[in-house]
Amino acid sequence: MSSRKLLSTLIRTSLRRTVATTKTAVPRSPLTRPTGYLLSRAAHYSTSSAVAPSAPPKPATQSVSGKITDEFTGKGAIGKVCQVIGAVVDVRFDDGLPPILTALEVLDNSIRLVLEVAQHLGENMVRTIAMDGTEGLVRGQRVLNTGSPITVAVGRATLGRIMNVIGEPIDERGEISKQQQKILTEAPAFVEQATEQQILVTGIKVVDLLAPYQRGGKIGLFGGAGVGKTVLIMELINNVAKAHGGFSVFAGVGERTREGNDLYREMMESGVIKLGDQQSESKCALVYGQMNEPPGARARVGLTGLTVAEHFRDAEGQDVLLFIDNIFRFTQANSEVSALLGRIPSAVGYQPTLATDLGGLQERITTTKKGSITSVQAIYVPADDLTDPAPATTFAHLDATTVLSRQISELGIYPAVDPLDSTSRMLSPHILGEEHYNTARGVQKVLQDYKNLQDIIAILGMDELSEDDKLTVARARKIQRFLSQPFHVAEVFTGAPGKYVELKERALPASREFWMGNMMTFLSNRFTWLVELKKSLPRQRRLLRILPLSHFQLALALAMLMSFQRKKKISTRKLAFSLKKGFIFGRGDCIR
Repeated sequence: MSSRKLLSTLIRTSLRRTVATTKTAVPRSPLTRPTGYLLSRAAHYSTSSAVAPSAPPKPATQSVSGKITDEFTGKGAIGKVCQVIGAVVDVRFDDGLPPILTALEVLDNSIRLVLEVAQHLGENMVRTIAMDGTEGLVRGQRVLNTGSPITVAVGRATLGRIMNVIGEPIDERGEISKQQQKILTEAPAFVEQATEQQILVTGIKVVDLLAPYQRGGKIGLFGGAGVGKTVLIMELINNVAKAHGGFSVFAGVGERTREGNDLYREMMESGVIKLGDQQSESKCALVYGQMNEPPGARARVGLTGLTVAEHFRDAEGQDVLLFIDNIFRFTQANSEVSALLGRIPSAVGYQPTLATDLGGLQERITTTKKGSITSVQAIYVPADDLTDPAPATTFAHLDATTVLSRQISELGIYPAVDPLDSTSRMLSPHILGEEHYNTARGVQKVLQDYKNLQDIIAILGMDELSEDDKLTVARARKIQRFLSQPFHVAEVFTGAPGKYVELKERALPASREFWMGNMMTFLSNRFTWLVELKKSLPRQRRLLRILPLSHFQLALALAMLMSFQRKKKISTRKLAFSLKKGFIFGRGDCIR
């Protein structure tokens, strides 16, 4: 009761107060300063508009008349900023109230600031989310209703360029394109989608053989730092451009700015992006909304990249690769926006609209009768908890997973794709055919048996294995080496020319030979970066026989070779050295 009396007294006192002299101090804000705090709040909310800023508007914005050109969307209406709390900006419109998800543009601002309408608060007030920083924004500043969602530049002019969430270039190389497209659209209708399931041949044999990508599907890319994610992404961009004539779009969602810069530099070095007169030969467009951006920008940059890809698919009939790094940051940014708007959080603090937000993005990634968008999405798993709502919701949309293993990269085998952890729902005899399916499953069985034996080998060594197990180990090591491949984009590092491996002509027949055990007469290291068996195998040094030797058998074989040595004059030094390594040489061949 006492607090109410005190409040009433303050209001009456403020209303009776007369200002004797004019203050000469310069106010901090360009707005006129009210005479009392409570009076200013009452006066502000009782009027339909705030005081206009004292600074003169820029000449570029003086032509804005505020005339409404579209009664439904309120396009052309002028509103005024009423409240700024971080990335949340409240705007009041006397006429032409903008619909939800409409883009507003702040006038008389030092930078182009776009706001997206998120809520209607009543009394002609809308709550918006800023797509950039709100530093310097003041109450009373004018805001233009554009009458449409956020639009971005699309078309071939975006290739080789970097732009932000609202389609502005950030690579300091001039304007991009006047051709614009809305980032918020519906997913293709069912009658427009292609129903036939096809694989997208990437030219990377370990992927095409064991975990093939679906044309128009969604692939999750898992891997730690330094295992080759960037190189794999660039090789996919290069191969899709060469084999299918398609383009690629890379959307950096909430990741480090340094990583985005490194990717851009590496793409220029490898020829994926070309500058100057050769820009038309670039194969990739980049869209960045990095960690330092407000949550609104990070929540929409994935849709910006998808819009660029949709134009290539629908307008030009291309097979497009869309890379999203990282899809978890997309979910995280939408969670921040949800909290800013005051929504009640759901499980583990995520937004209640988690499945809706993610589904709106994923359902637009599909194959139509004109072209396809195949998405490769890097996925961060918080605390390695696969049951976390964010990655668990993402897994429901994936058609395949590609897992990069540090253990394989430490062996010097690149690409370091784990053939056992990587999966694909395209690996079916009804889609791939019996030969491909049986070969892939046979290769996986050999590798799985080898994985089960690795603990025994680490503790007891190879000598304690049975004869069949030793053959399994030898076969699996050859398969591991054969699944490696030189990349075009890595030529500057390895010095080896890159190879595009055809699945049916090269990878599939060779893998079948390994699975059947027909390559057991060749050394394992001879299969590293091997592309085709027919041209390379006649040059290999053939083994006399692969046989696990007991001490008696070893002594007998040694005696026979010593006798053979005296007749054929084989170097004793070579024989002794080979025995130390576990090999016995005769006629330049060996027994393991």
